[in-house]
Amino acid sequence: MVKKTCRIAGASGFWGDAPRATAQLLNAEIVDFIVYDYLAEITMSIMARARAKAPDTGYALDFISAAMKPNLKEIARQGVRVVSNAGGVNPKACAQALGAVIADQGLDLKVACVLGDDLISQRDQFANGDFVEMFSGAAFPPPEKIASINVYLGAFPIALALDEGADIVITGRCVDSAVTLGACIHSFGWGRDDLHALAMGSLAGHILECGPQATGGNFTDWEAVEDLDKIGYPIAEMSDDGDFVCSKPSNTGGLVSVATIAEQLVYEIGDPQAYMLPDVVCDFSQVKLQQLDADRVSVSGATGLPAPGSYKVCATYAHEFRGGTYMTFYGVEADKKAQKLATAIFKAARQTCTSNGLSDYSETSIELIGAESQFGACAAMTGSREVAMKIAVKHADAAAVGIFLREAVGLGLATPPGLSGFQGGRPRPSPIVRLFSFALPKGTVQISIDIDGRVLACPDIAGAAFDSQMIQRPTSPITPTDNDCVNVPLLALAWGRSGDKGDKANVGIIARRPEYLPYLFNALTPKRVAQRFAHFLPPGASDRSAEYVERYLMPGTHAINFLLHQVLGGGGMASLRNDPQGKGYAQILLDVSIPISRQLAADLGYA
Repeated sequence: MVKKTCRIAGASGFWGDAPRATAQLLNAEIVDFIVYDYLAEITMSIMARARAKAPDTGYALDFISAAMKPNLKEIARQGVRVVSNAGGVNPKACAQALGAVIADQGLDLKVACVLGDDLISQRDQFANGDFVEMFSGAAFPPPEKIASINVYLGAFPIALALDEGADIVITGRCVDSAVTLGACIHSFGWGRDDLHALAMGSLAGHILECGPQATGGNFTDWEAVEDLDKIGYPIAEMSDDGDFVCSKPSNTGGLVSVATIAEQLVYEIGDPQAYMLPDVVCDFSQVKLQQLDADRVSVSGATGLPAPGSYKVCATYAHEFRGGTYMTFYGVEADKKAQKLATAIFKAARQTCTSNGLSDYSETSIELIGAESQFGACAAMTGSREVAMKIAVKHADAAAVGIFLREAVGLGLATPPGLSGFQGGRPRPSPIVRLFSFALPKGTVQISIDIDGRVLACPDIAGAAFDSQMIQRPTSPITPTDNDCVNVPLLALAWGRSGDKGDKANVGIIARRPEYLPYLFNALTPKRVAQRFAHFLPPGASDRSAEYVERYLMPGTHAINFLLHQVLGGGGMASLRNDPQGKGYAQILLDVSIPISRQLAADLGYA
């Protein structure tokens, strides 16, 4: 029996992604759908502030101007359908703006928008309820501090809009993978009980949602990736049973390999056997990847459990202020010179705050980039001749942050020698936007689609309570018993990718060869990982590693996923860190050495 297929391409991984992707994918003339992911938690708060100033904004403006306007005629000619979460906090305004452009070009394209995710009108109700932060247990923020409240919707409303004839579907906040899964549900008629297919469609969305990160971007073996300037955007050729093949347009740069897809698979996940989405709970632990040809990788093996009984809701709210700056030093002992200036700046700022009746800073940060500050106690370099010094503070009063920034500039003529820098003026205090996540029972959200002024309800389903005890964990690899071992850099044995979820970070480590996995699992214990990131974790975390580091085995891809708690200094805009999203954490872990058999080490040239 011949499988039914459709080709879905991912053209955007964040708000600001390269606008060339749409034209590139259309030029290939091989895709049925193009999907766009623009949203992150901080993006929602930025869009909410924009809407507060101008009611007809609050969406990804460049989706209209850069992605759609120059390409609509070709979209119409090829019959390509588009799904995008560019609607942000104002999907209706986004749909109306796009409709006006379509009319100006004399095209016959039907636009639909998905409504119901924006719950900002209920902020007082939530504040007066029993809602607590799902990770920390903190109380709901004061309503007047709230910038946005959005529920993560699923894919079935998108599928309904496509079923009703929409050529372009615009959503507000939905899970990132829903734009792809919605296209799959529409194309293949999957129902809510087709759990394994829904899990595979969600996995395809997870692979596509970060654009060229699946085609060689942010890849461990970066030297193997050519022509980044014209990197190809990913395509998933979906089959009606859920299996798919990843590729990219021909004559584009980048690379599609088992390794690039595996890295994107482990990106920003927690428990790979409980990847919870509104439509299905996915198990990615047994996913299989196979290189079919150059730049073609088949993906199979994700399975699904029934949809959970609640939605995840994310609110963003204002909490304190922050400010910081970068300065560079070069010359002998540049790191020590930078540290001396930083100490003086903090001391002067605290004295000025005291004289103005202001309290001390709630948090401060000094990072010396170039002196291996990102490696903590594992730093191998001393006496750097070049550093970039990043200093920053938090305070409840913007005036105190302003004092710190003025002192940083004011001591510019009193520093040790070698100070330099390229800046466009003194930085200013900015409000800290924090994330508050909570669960909301299904059946309480009113979801609808608006298609050319016709509004259709999208009835919700109750879902099922998720019990982690039902998960059958894979058997751990047999512990190696080699008596003669050689320490080898982890980088020679594995690929790695890391990312963030609020104040958590994940680090996925994928064995380059299956026979390496037992050695990786044996050496990379939660305690050792906690020790490696001890400078980022709360004090004493390495002695209580089970509280801060979770380890999950993914035998299908010969991988291990580590989930690190409270490791990002608040994460996102709430963090003072140079890497507040843990994007480089895999590089820190790949720098360790682990023991492997002398024979395997010899094969790699290390014995």
